[in-house]
Amino acid sequence: MLYTLPLAPWEAALGATVSVLTLGGPVELKIPPNSDSGRKLRLRGRGLPGKPAAGDQIVEVEVRAPKATTDEQKEFYRKMAKTFEFDPRSA
Repeated sequence: MLYTLPLAPWEAALGATVSVLTLGGPVELKIPPNSDSGRKLRLRGRGLPGKPAAGDQIVEVEVRAPKATTDEQKEFYRKMAKTFEFDPRSA
C-alpha cells in the first residue's frame, strides 16, 4: 500500500514527526532530516491485513514549496537562494 505524504521544505530538511493515515488508524512517523521528494519509508505491518501477518505500508515523501505571495516571502526565497547555492538540476 502506497501513501504519498506532502511535507513542507523545512520538515523535509530538518526532520519532523507527522501523523500518517493507515488502515488501522493514524500513526506518528519520524521523517529523517534531509529527506528528498521520492524517498520511501516503510511502516511495517500497517498495510493490508493478511496471514500470517499484515503487509507493510509505504510512505513516499513529496516536498511541496509554499508560494511566495508577499514581498517579504519573496525576499526570504532570494536569501535562501544565495545562502544554499543549490541547483536541483545538478543534484
